[in-house]
Amino acid sequence: MQDNARNQLSRFDLTMIVIGLVIGMGIFRTASDAARASGTPGVFFTAWLAGGVIALCGALTYAEIGSRLPVTGGYYKIFATAYHPSVAFAVNCIILVSNAASLSAVALIGSEYLVEAVAGKPVGDLGKSLIAMASILVFYVVNLLGLRMSSRTQNVLMSVKIGMILVLILALFLPQTGGAPPQSVTATAPGDWGGTVTAFGSALVAVCFTYGGYQQTINFGGDVRDPRRTMPRGILTGILVVIALYLSVSYSYYKIIGFEELKTTRGIAAIVAGRAFGETGRLLFSLLLFLAVLAYVNVILMSNPRVMYAMSLDGILPRSFARKDGKRDVLTVSLTVYALMSIGILFFLDTFDKILGFSIFLDCIGMAFSAATLFILRRRGVGRSDAGLFSMRLYPLLPVVFISAYVFVAWSIARETPRTALTAVGVLAAFVVLYFLTRRRDATNPSGSGHL
Repeated sequence: MQDNARNQLSRFDLTMIVIGLVIGMGIFRTASDAARASGTPGVFFTAWLAGGVIALCGALTYAEIGSRLPVTGGYYKIFATAYHPSVAFAVNCIILVSNAASLSAVALIGSEYLVEAVAGKPVGDLGKSLIAMASILVFYVVNLLGLRMSSRTQNVLMSVKIGMILVLILALFLPQTGGAPPQSVTATAPGDWGGTVTAFGSALVAVCFTYGGYQQTINFGGDVRDPRRTMPRGILTGILVVIALYLSVSYSYYKIIGFEELKTTRGIAAIVAGRAFGETGRLLFSLLLFLAVLAYVNVILMSNPRVMYAMSLDGILPRSFARKDGKRDVLTVSLTVYALMSIGILFFLDTFDKILGFSIFLDCIGMAFSAATLFILRRRGVGRSDAGLFSMRLYPLLPVVFISAYVFVAWSIARETPRTALTAVGVLAAFVVLYFLTRRRDATNPSGSGHL
């Protein structure tokens, strides 16, 4: 039975949590990638709507998983319950790699806005990548020294992000931005369904990256009041708010910048701010975006090494990952490995588009495997006797839609960039092999200091 004393989250609390989890930095960059992939405004806006529906299906799926198996420590314990340990190990590791790739991608977004704000001349991909690496290194050192950003700082950051989104929407109603540039659009030929489906799938890659975060509702399944009513209503309200904000911001980009220009423009949010509030507005917006990115980098460097630490304590990663500096309360090995992983991704995948495809393909694997645990948990009757259980309506339709959508996104990436897909699959296979190699070593050396 779940402890009812823990069930403290109201519908409003859950709604704000969902909004906070989903709204990150992607909306300030990925609309450009989605426009380029879509080809037409119709496909562009349909992809944003579809991304919201997928997020809703996923959030409800993860909420039920979390309600049926409310464990502390993240996905890997749920995977270990549902799958063979090798699958649990490999999928959890690629989720960590995917998060590192997302960190690298967001750091690149920040470097683009910093260059937009202060550089007097264009900076190539290598220069932006080096700025992103420097950002990660700075906050690696900050975390290594034991410094922490307070929750109050993070709340302020969230307020800043919401404020910047509202500014982008407000720009639609200002007279100096009311006259939009001509919308020169190349429409998809009537009846060309194959091309439309391909464009739609490619656009979903960027859109799914922007909508990411809702999967963390898996951690709140046992912490809400009256979960049968609160979970679906809170999640639905939160996702609907995010959809409305994302569609409004995308429309602002479309109307103020122009669809054709949007396809090839970087620093799109700063451009909108500049046209609405002048050069000072553009500069201030760019600097605020860079600061927001730095805070995101810091938070990810704080949180993910703790997942590695928890996995080490449970014997899934070598015990060295649990090594801690007692004076500063720093997970030295986990933090160092994770920072190096993020920098390594920037070294081998030096552009946002490459990292985006790699990250989302890994996400597709992780999302499909994690959502599928619901079928296993239901079949085994896990949580069935719990009076506080949240059980979604329209099962199994919602998880099937969610898993199918990510399979479709994975197919789109594999079709467009097969090398990226093969690399991601190779990473997954390498972790499976690593699991069995390590298990064999431990079997022959039971007194060894580390095991999986």
